[in-house]
Amino acid sequence: MASVDIESLRGVLGEVLDIGERARALQPETQMLGALPEFDSLAVVELVEALQHRFGIEIHDEDIDPDIFETVGSLQRFIETR
Repeated sequence: MASVDIESLRGVLGEVLDIGERARALQPETQMLGALPEFDSLAVVELVEALQHRFGIEIHDEDIDPDIFETVGSLQRFIETR
């Protein structure tokens, strides 16, 4: 199980969600699903692709669950299990 640097995750989220400097404020407890207006169904697809590329992981459709995207920390923990 690899550790995921929060700065790297912020970078991917900032890029995919196009939130610029706001990405620097993202913390593990930051709510995502339903809290970030930029985080919609299309963003989920783009984010999964970006995470696979950036962290060299595989995410299958059946692995995707809304709980993964509840907070930045839940997403970080999910990536670390891949």
